[in-house]
Amino acid sequence: MSSAQQRLDTAGRRRSPATMPEFHAGKAPGNKGQRYAADPPTVDEIIAVMRHARHARYGNRPNGLIVVLWRAGLRINEALSLTGTDLDERRGSILVRHGKNDRRREVGMDAWGWTALRPWLSERVTLPVGPLFCVIAGPTAGHAWSAGAARLQLHQIALEAGVRRRFAPHQLRHAHAVELLHEGVPLPLIQRQLGHSHLSTTG
Repeated sequence: MSSAQQRLDTAGRRRSPATMPEFHAGKAPGNKGQRYAADPPTVDEIIAVMRHARHARYGNRPNGLIVVLWRAGLRINEALSLTGTDLDERRGSILVRHGKNDRRREVGMDAWGWTALRPWLSERVTLPVGPLFCVIAGPTAGHAWSAGAARLQLHQIALEAGVRRRFAPHQLRHAHAVELLHEGVPLPLIQRQLGHSHLSTTG
């Protein structure tokens, strides 16, 4: 492939220099070394974001993502790798085919989570075949939704909803773990749900 072709995206538009591999070569990420406290949003804050998203353009997609991150405790890349065949509402389970270190596991999700996910599932069947969470409009419709774009949309919706706490995908996973703990679920079962290698990580 010529260098001229590499500088065009799939829609034939000129790519930003920042998307080229050599642009970031030798540079440390801007957030290197930063650590964020496990300060998950409250149930009220999560519901406020979901209510606000209903009125946003393409709001069913971020709501569906929030549901699987919060009610199933998935990592962002695990959620974005899902396909429709990985969901089994009858059994209340989600199959994670490629977890951390490419480990496979099955997780549970409650009945409320499946109900909240249905609007996105109904919209998803009208789009081209592809990942569960995909691009909705344009020539790349049906292609995978990027983690960066998903994080940005969740952040923007949370700001618009008036949630001042950091609202990131991993914070929703923390919220899931905290709720399981408050419900009296044993730590080893929480470890299995989250896909942690070591119980100390869960603790």
